[in-house]
Amino acid sequence: MLQVNGIHHVTAITSDAKLIYDFFTRVLGIRLVKKTVNQDDINTYHLFFADEIGQAGTDMTFFDFRGIRKAVRGTNEISRTGFRVLTDEALNYWVKRLDHYHVPHEPIKTMFGKKVLFFNDFDDQAYAIFSDETDTVEYDNHPWRKGPVPDEYAIMGLGPIFFRVADVDKMDGVLSRFLGMRVIAQEKPYTLYEMGKGGNNGRVIIEHQLMMPEAQQGFGSVHHVAFRVKDKAALTDWEGYLNALGAPNSGYVDRFYFESLYTRLYKGILFEFATEGPGFIDDEETLENLGETLALPPRFRNRRAYVESVVRPIDTKRSDKIFNKEYF
Repeated sequence: MLQVNGIHHVTAITSDAKLIYDFFTRVLGIRLVKKTVNQDDINTYHLFFADEIGQAGTDMTFFDFRGIRKAVRGTNEISRTGFRVLTDEALNYWVKRLDHYHVPHEPIKTMFGKKVLFFNDFDDQAYAIFSDETDTVEYDNHPWRKGPVPDEYAIMGLGPIFFRVADVDKMDGVLSRFLGMRVIAQEKPYTLYEMGKGGNNGRVIIEHQLMMPEAQQGFGSVHHVAFRVKDKAALTDWEGYLNALGAPNSGYVDRFYFESLYTRLYKGILFEFATEGPGFIDDEETLENLGETLALPPRFRNRRAYVESVVRPIDTKRSDKIFNKEYF
């Protein structure tokens, strides 16, 4: 059976590209590593926030579709995006930081043996920060050194992703039989699945929920989740596998910064398979100025004048700014 290696990225929808840039940059201390456009709708921004070097498995991305309504939260959706920090002590820091910036949050609690902090942004987008303290997986951590959060407390990458579903048997079939994930534990109404090497970056948490209405996508909700595969050869294997299952899929898609394949294996939830590379350092931007310019994949560069005329300008230059490390 083919297997996915972990979370690659999560893509969500925001009501305001500038506000989400400010929130991720100044509050969460996560670096913008690419300011580009939605390659299927070039009137829309696609902002990528990740670790210092833009590694796969660390990035959360946002679209700002024009005229979109607020999401209706419910069943059959990707309900919460997880991040990870190094220690339990880091979560105590985040309680103080979120309080300082008036970000609504819940108390620290324990889920599946790990400390976790739930919070929401201005769109009511739902997040969680998990502690890696009891994790046995080794990560190549690269906190944003020039960001406002002290390195020892910084968000290092993506953690467990939450799905809220009405049909747990069907979702179990998707995760276990189709995607090769493993059931690790249950804490009703939650079931924990792992993929690849496991650990916080290789986990999905399913919430069984029958009482809520069907979710409707909009700003404040997640658009899709992507799982990591090694390279194009692995992506080709997945495409053949999905075709053999009779599962509808996009076929190979070249996103320039990575290569992709999309499928809907469960109602309301879009899955993506994405390659580890090539990454965000390219012919347009160096490591030092990632995210500071409006970057376009080569096939859109002859339309730069049009793109710049329709997307709202956002000042994302940080090389001329100093963010002092904030302790609370």
